[in-house]
Formats: sequence, structure tokens, C-alpha cells
Amino acid sequence: MAKVLEIAGLGLVAIMTLGFVGVFVPYGIKNGTSELFWGCAGATLLIIVYRKMKNKKEEVNR
Repeated sequence: MAKVLEIAGLGLVAIMTLGFVGVFVPYGIKNGTSELFWGCAGATLLIIVYRKMKNKKEEVNR
């Protein structure tokens, strides 16, 4: 599960970066801090928070 979350987070960061520099402009998505950027940033933040909570829970159970 941890590796899947890492790969998903890396994919989200890659999409966020591509959207920020304007690769998706031909598809109607604005470059810069558009909805795509903030959506990917929020999802990445959720993955980070979930992993921290999971690690903290495992640490308490040891």
C-alpha cells in the first residue's frame, strides 16, 4: 500500500508540474495555479497526511 501511495503522489506531482508550466493549455486548462494545480496539490497533501497518521498509529502499536 505504501508503494502505491508513493507512486500516486509522484504522478500527482508530475501532473501538477506539467499543468503549472502550461503543457495542458491546448486542452483548455489554464497554466499557473489553476484548478488542476490546486486539485493535485490537495490530493498530494492528503496522501502525506494519511501516511503520517498511519506511521504514527503503527508506532503506537509497537
